[in-house]
Amino acid sequence: MNRTMEWTVRVDLSEDDGTTKAEAVLDTGTAKLTGHGVARCSPQDPDVPAIGDELAASRAMRDVAGQLMSVADQELGRAGAGPGAGPVQPPYAWSDATA
Repeated sequence: MNRTMEWTVRVDLSEDDGTTKAEAVLDTGTAKLTGHGVARCSPQDPDVPAIGDELAASRAMRDVAGQLMSVADQELGRAGAGPGAGPVQPPYAWSDATA
């Protein structure tokens, strides 16, 4: 089967008094998943807004990724393709593909 899909991710950031909040929305065309992330600047650290943006956005996207993996795991189970007996393999990562 050949097919091409395009999913979009939108990340909104806001900062208030040393706290950066991010909301990431994955739109698959048939579903939307929303993740949230927060980063706080420690009082002893220099205020570098880009670092807060990166931390909050990455945490929001990690939240979305976890939700997406949960949906995929549920669908695998419904399709009868869940994990076999025994220990579960390590989490899904690029490093697994090169090992």
